[in-house]
Amino acid sequence: MTILYFLIGCSVLLALGFLGAFFWAQGNGQNDDLFTPSMRMLIEDDEEKPDGTEPPDEK
Repeated sequence: MTILYFLIGCSVLLALGFLGAFFWAQGNGQNDDLFTPSMRMLIEDDEEKPDGTEPPDEK
């Protein structure tokens, strides 16, 4: 029976840890912009790279 109390305590601590991590991520702006990353993959990179090389032509 004591193992159940121990496991319940561990699960509550784990849940509080995940809840704390969630609020920490929200406070640091982890989910501020959900739209731009999904649109970034649709934009073609035809511009020159900063090192002066051009992307290869795809045929």
